[in-house]
Amino acid sequence: MQADDDMNDDRMKGAPGMDASAEVGTPGDDAGVKDMKIAIIAADTPEARAAEEELRQRYQVVPVQQADVVVALGGDGLMLHTMHELLGTNKRIFGMNRGSLGFLMNEYRADDLPRRIARAVETEIHPLRMHVRDVQGQEHEALAFNEVSLFRQRHQAAKLRICVDGKVRMQELVCDGLIIATPAGSTAYNLSAHGPILPIDSPLLALTPISPFRPRRWRGAILPDTARVSVRVLEVEKRPVAAVADNREYRNVLEVDVVQDRSLAARLLFDPERSLTEKVIAEQFRYCD
Repeated sequence: MQADDDMNDDRMKGAPGMDASAEVGTPGDDAGVKDMKIAIIAADTPEARAAEEELRQRYQVVPVQQADVVVALGGDGLMLHTMHELLGTNKRIFGMNRGSLGFLMNEYRADDLPRRIARAVETEIHPLRMHVRDVQGQEHEALAFNEVSLFRQRHQAAKLRICVDGKVRMQELVCDGLIIATPAGSTAYNLSAHGPILPIDSPLLALTPISPFRPRRWRGAILPDTARVSVRVLEVEKRPVAAVADNREYRNVLEVDVVQDRSLAARLLFDPERSLTEKVIAEQFRYCD
């Protein structure tokens, strides 16, 4: 999933107009529509704000805390932010694209929204949990729905040692960085780095180097999603490295440990004709014409 810069924290925390409580639906609607409680979160862009205003004029909403479904208006950046904010609440998220790429979003249509949500197909996305130890001995944790990335901080290439489930698989990788991507994240930065696209429901992770210099021909690996990937930064004072989990960055890292956390999940809703599975398949044939 591609991320853009349309997220806005203030609208997550109860923007004006978010507190009008009512239920959506009318008698005779599909099962689940009549009692459906909907909240709206929008990016701080003209397009998203206009869409929010249109929906508020047509439907009544509840605060996020009371909602069964949260409608997210924006692009993938807003969606990623919403997924992190709502993690652990078990709330479903129905995104509609008012951003740029919107890989995680449905097409924006104001008509018949409650019934459309009731028909939607749910996809669960489990995050990666990143544990970092830096050169000062401090430890940090962060979650990533897209990917965990390691980047060189200076002009010199990074030197990394890669272990999978406690076994050293590569003694030394000289590169600009390394990506550990989920299936949802495999179509984002991982794809730009020539990594594989993974089916959304596959129990896999993509391990993809960024501009590998030695070994030059190594193109990465596909791992089971149960794998624990550990990366040790070599020559850390001469070749400092930063680690990033979605939008959380830590600099001057020494060791990075990554494992999927299946106890947590974001619940995304998609129109049946454009499910996330269909989008991932279509992305692989996007440039064939």
